[in-house]
Amino acid sequence: MNLKRKLLLATLPLALGLSSFVQAEMTLKIAEIHPAGYPTVVAMENLGKKLEAATNGDIKSRMFAGGVLGSEKEVIEQTQIGAVQLTRVSLGSVGSVVPATNVFNMPFVFRDVDHMRKIIDGEIGQEILDAITNSDFNMVGLAWMDGGSRSLYTKKPIRSIEDLKGMKIRVMGNPLFIDTLNAMGANGIAMDTGEIFSALQSGVIDGAENNPPTLLEHNHFRSAKYYTQTHHLILPEPLLMSKTTWNKLTPEQQELVKKLAKEAQLEERQLWDEKSASSVEKLKAEGVEFIEIDTKPFYDATAPVREKYGAQFVELIQRIEAVQ
Repeated sequence: MNLKRKLLLATLPLALGLSSFVQAEMTLKIAEIHPAGYPTVVAMENLGKKLEAATNGDIKSRMFAGGVLGSEKEVIEQTQIGAVQLTRVSLGSVGSVVPATNVFNMPFVFRDVDHMRKIIDGEIGQEILDAITNSDFNMVGLAWMDGGSRSLYTKKPIRSIEDLKGMKIRVMGNPLFIDTLNAMGANGIAMDTGEIFSALQSGVIDGAENNPPTLLEHNHFRSAKYYTQTHHLILPEPLLMSKTTWNKLTPEQQELVKKLAKEAQLEERQLWDEKSASSVEKLKAEGVEFIEIDTKPFYDATAPVREKYGAQFVELIQRIEAVQ
């Protein structure tokens, strides 16, 4: 008995060590509604590869692109409970749960894309990520993905704000976005991305609002041949990790994830600029007309929206405007 007891005590630390090692291993399920090759998909895939290499395989990853795990709303719900570990989401999907993010969701809050990038690279961008982390959203804000600027793509041309009147335009399911399109004179229709293609074909909607890569990659251009460059929204998109997963990581692993997420932020930006430029050329080749327009009437029309939703962010908006 004594010998057996000694052997048991001798092997116990090894057994515990192996147990800890097994528990430390995990595979991150990364979900994205955009297809393979899309800038956000590539950046997150590369983040996963770097993480696996840096942890000697303790943390692996598997990408699920193209919406195979469901709509963005469904992916968010899966991430909140830890069934999905990492995802990029549209900021509009977060605004109703984390009100502080709505400051970025307001129409024309950024002067241009360069202005937006300076904001998300600085302390304001980190403050908004922290607000997500510290909310009841059950996700950790890691970094920002660049979604470019959003404009209108429609089945009939919009050459002035009057042309938009009464048109049914798909928007993300955030009251702020619906109010924005309604203020412009359209009828904002909330709808998941995966429903847009058939809705355009059937006439349920007359158009949508998004960036050129989305118009191309989701084949919406087959019905919507006019892209009116209002640039009414310039929306950075948060890269989020399930807080359930985050809490399972060691402090060292958490710092590593943060570091690699910031690298992904810059990598995706370069990929985005290349993708956006090539998408415009491909869309033109497919017969899409890009319409330059005076955006001031759209800016003026959305003033009530900024007043309504911006009242609680007056100081923050002033800080954003002050960034040169």
